[in-house]
Order: sequence, then C-alpha cells, then structure tokens
Amino acid sequence: MFNESIKMAIDGLISNKLRTLLTLLGIIIGVGAVIAMVSLGFGVKEQVKNNISSLGSNLLIVMSGGRTASGARLAAGQGARLTAEDAYAIEKQIEGIAYIAPAVSSSYQLVVGNQNWTASVEGTTPNVLDIRSYKLAEGRNMTERDLSSRARVCVIGQTIVDNLFPEGDAVGKTLRINKAPFQVIGVLEAKGQSAGGQDQDDVVYIPLTTAQNRMMGITHINRITIQAENENVIDQVQGEVEQLLRQRHKIKAGDDDDFTVRNLAALMETMMETANTITLLLGCIAAISLLVGGIGIMNIMLVSVTERTREIGIRKALGATYNNILLQFLIEAMVIGVVGGTLGVILGIGSSYAISYFAGWQTVISIPTIIIAVVFSVGIGLFFGIYPARKAALLDPIEALRYE
Repeated sequence: MFNESIKMAIDGLISNKLRTLLTLLGIIIGVGAVIAMVSLGFGVKEQVKNNISSLGSNLLIVMSGGRTASGARLAAGQGARLTAEDAYAIEKQIEGIAYIAPAVSSSYQLVVGNQNWTASVEGTTPNVLDIRSYKLAEGRNMTERDLSSRARVCVIGQTIVDNLFPEGDAVGKTLRINKAPFQVIGVLEAKGQSAGGQDQDDVVYIPLTTAQNRMMGITHINRITIQAENENVIDQVQGEVEQLLRQRHKIKAGDDDDFTVRNLAALMETMMETANTITLLLGCIAAISLLVGGIGIMNIMLVSVTERTREIGIRKALGATYNNILLQFLIEAMVIGVVGGTLGVILGIGSSYAISYFAGWQTVISIPTIIIAVVFSVGIGLFFGIYPARKAALLDPIEALRYE
C-alpha cells in the first residue's frame, strides 16, 4: 500500500507539471535560501576567527594609560609610562606565559634607491614573530645579540618588499629608515589584512634597543604583548599582570590603574557571539520562505482534493478506509517536500559558491544545515498537508460520488 501510494503520488505530480513546478518552487527557494544564508553566516564567523587568530592566539596587550586625571579617564597610551623593565619583570615573575614582547612604534619614511614608502616601524624583541604567528619567507629573525648591540638590522613584510624591492631578493640589501641605513636580514610571509582592515604585511621590525636609543631617544615603551601558554590560564595571567604592575607603579588601593590590559581571547568570544547571532538571524529570515512554500503545498493539495472528489468516493466505495486516503495524500505532500528539498539543496550550494565567487565573501557549507533543511522541508510538507489529507479522508463516499 505504501509503495503504491508513492507511485500514485509521483504519477500525480508528473501529470500536472506546471502546477507541480509552482508548488515545488516555494520549497526549492526556501531550502536554497536557508542553506545559502547560513553558509554566509558561517563564513562570516570563520573569517572573524581567522582574522583575530592572525593577530596571535591567547594574547594580552598591556598599554599605558587608564588612570583618571582631573575627572577624565585617560586613553590607552597616555599617562604613566611602561618600561622594558616592566616586561622583563612580568616574564620572570609570572607563570603561564609562553612569550612576551615589549614594543615601541612610529611611522617613518623608508627609502631604497629612488623608491620610497611610509610604513610603521616597530622596535621589539625576537619573540614578536612567535606571538604574531609570522613565518619567515627568507632570511633570519632578530637575535638577542642584535638587541644588546643595538644593531641596525630589520625584518620586513611583503608589502615593503613589493614597494621597495620590486625585483625581490631583499635580504642583505640596505633600507634607509628616517635616513639611517638598516640591513634587511629577513622577509616575512604574507598574512593579508587584519580584522580591522589593517595591512599586516606593511611592517618593519627592528631591535627594541635600536628603536629606543638610536631612532626615538626614549626609555619607555608603548605596549607589552603577552602570549599565554593556553586559553585556560589567560585570565589568571591577566590578573597577575595587573597585580604586578600596580605594585611596580606604586598604585594605592582604590586608585585606578595607569595601564590598560586588553584580552584578545575575550574579544574573539564577543565577536563570535555576534557572528552566531547574525547566522541565526539570517537562517530565520530565510526560513520564512519555507513557511510560504508550505502554504503553497496546502493550497495546491486543497485544489487536488476538490478535483479528485469523485475518485475519492470511488475508492471509499471499493473499501478504502480513512487511513488509506489520509496516507495517500500525506505521501503526496511528503514527496513534494523530498523533491523540493533535494532541488533546494542544489540551489543553496550553487548560490553559496556564487556568493563567494562574485561578491568575494567567504561562505562555509555545513552538512548538518543541509540535512536539517531537507528534514524541515519534508516536515513542512507533511504539516501543511495534514488539513487537505484529513478533508479528503473525511469525505462522505455517497456525497463524493454525486459531486460534479
């Protein structure tokens, strides 16, 4: 009986091709929209994760500033100064730290021959490459010897290479920074843009001591970047860093900090929650079209019941029960849901690739989303097919046979 009902349902769909197509269209568009929108939402989530991860994992960034002065809270980077000694004290006294890198930075004009470029020059320590997840494309990193000797050496990003060394082979060449000659000892692999749209390849790293003593003439630093050993200890490390800096800066109990600690792990968590909300919102909006498709199924099946009233009467006269008629129409609704859901999956996957190709947005196709969308389309078909099926099953056979 079940197999016969499926065959009759398929024959009925084929015999009314235009009506079947219009009925399927709502389900196809609904399933396709759900898959495409959720894929776009997952793409946004993945892009946010990759962009923040490109800055480094399990990071804390300590910056000067934060104490209230004359009733106004100072911005990060202002107020009392951080020193390299603060960074070394943190590294020595606090457990759970993988790498630490004090840094100063400023914008300078770079010159090679008749080529020039303005970029951010950062004085820091060799650990910065491990913290920022940089890899060397060629050459070497800075060393402790470069720090102690205040060497005029630099490690540069791919953007600097493209603009000042168009022929490549930058290692060993001389780069003038603010008219001072520096030897290029290493070139970083390309990383692209950060989450904020900043070019991560437009960087020049020089030894911290060289930047402080030979370039800027300062003894303080702008920030301290700390990488915790893992995400489980990052909150503990942050608390101990804050406590140690308060002691070193002689901040009294009840007074505000004269520094700011930013937790990138907390930032990632916040942004991922936002991305999840966006994904859910996109999926819900797209799911509305599935409901519209379900209403279309109910309308078409009501028309089908009306057209087949005499056929239903004959079936009942020949012994068809309430359950036989109900099952037949429910199977027809289920077939519509299965066919429409399958075609919708094809449309959704194709749309996801099209969005990625033409708009340049990252999309991530999720297999669980596809399965849920198809199951939901079948459920929609059955749900909206119940009323027409019950109406057909409850028809009086005598009245049905008299129907014209």
